[in-house]
Amino acid sequence: MNPASGVVLRGGRVVDGLGHAAVPADVLVQGDRILAVGPDLNVPAGTRVLDVQGKTVMPGLIDAHCHISFDEPNSNDELFFHRREGLAAIIAAAHVGKLLRAGVTGFLDPDSLYDIGVDLRDAIEAGIVQGPRMSTGGNALLTAAGGTAGRLIPDSGRVGYGRVVGSKDEIVREVRRQIKIGVDWIKVHVTGLTPRQKVRGEVQVWNLEELQLVVKTAHDLGIPVVGHCRGAGSTRDAAIAGFDMILHATWMDDEALEAVIKARVPIVPTFTFQANLLDYGDEIGASPELRDLFRREIADSAVMLRRAYDAGVPMLCGTESGFSLTPYGDWHYRELEVFVRDLGFTPLQAIRAATSENAVAIGLAGKTGAVEQGRLADLIVVDGEPDQDVTVLGQPERIHHVFLGGEEIHLPAPRPRRDPPGWRGSTYGSRILRQQDLPDRRSKH
Repeated sequence: MNPASGVVLRGGRVVDGLGHAAVPADVLVQGDRILAVGPDLNVPAGTRVLDVQGKTVMPGLIDAHCHISFDEPNSNDELFFHRREGLAAIIAAAHVGKLLRAGVTGFLDPDSLYDIGVDLRDAIEAGIVQGPRMSTGGNALLTAAGGTAGRLIPDSGRVGYGRVVGSKDEIVREVRRQIKIGVDWIKVHVTGLTPRQKVRGEVQVWNLEELQLVVKTAHDLGIPVVGHCRGAGSTRDAAIAGFDMILHATWMDDEALEAVIKARVPIVPTFTFQANLLDYGDEIGASPELRDLFRREIADSAVMLRRAYDAGVPMLCGTESGFSLTPYGDWHYRELEVFVRDLGFTPLQAIRAATSENAVAIGLAGKTGAVEQGRLADLIVVDGEPDQDVTVLGQPERIHHVFLGGEEIHLPAPRPRRDPPGWRGSTYGSRILRQQDLPDRRSKH
């Protein structure tokens, strides 16, 4: 469809993404914008009429935490040491279509392998690759104390999606380098894993002064900062330092809660990864201990996150799609389900967190994410009532139409693929071969 000719979505029920109850209404799209929303609209001659009776028209989903360049690794070893830059970029370009088919019309990739995020975003905006609206970070800033990969992180340099910085000069230089190449966000891994840690969650590996330096350097050049924070102190200091968004914010205490409320900094809990391991861990052989750890992280953190939300802190939906537990195209609805189940959101509140509220993550706050006159026409038509049951959005066959900037998207089904040589981990098997574990120790030859 040529978006210039216009289209009216006729006879459906509209969920506007702003938290209001569904209403019967038509939606008139002209060019890349929503021209009008209301009952029985008069439309210009030549406007295409799309009958959506019995279906729901709503904003496309926005995923505020999606690692598009990772290609669903099973381990950090695979992610850091089995990826080639050019091939990773080509594969990432193939994955963005899966997001569109799942009803995702925008996403934030907070950190990427090499500089793939910037290049992929530019290719999408240039019309070379068909994908959702995208904003991106560069390499996550790490200290030598590590990120979530522990000892795999080197003392300096770049590995996987991370760049290790050690001094104030290095921090400033790397922030400026990333802004020079065109990132939309600077990401900091404020917490990490150490071998003998004695804290819940992760250890804070940046101090407040360093975090403030990142923020000042980035903000002076007009770029926002997002932090990976799994722990009370890290969340508190990121809020005090002036971070523009916080990923996770788990294990908050009263002091951290007070800081995020005062700063009104948006939080992206990103519980989808933990929820998938918790609910489906037996399918992949996850240990009971790990499942119990993630169960406690969700349960213990949900109380404080809900208190923050009730005090006016925006909660945004992100899924950590890009890992083996969260493959592309499968789980982008899942955080809405977790918000309803574990944070006590209504379905309408969860939809708002995944649409209009989430537009800040892609730099389009107030411009997309809602079915409202003047907004960008990033819309999906759903067979069902997601405002009553958000899991409807997890059934791809029920997403009947996807519009991005007024253009209806038609994508072929993804083709089966094989992994390129050396792309995955190079293990010989899943366990150590010990004689005493064998039913018959005698040679079979």
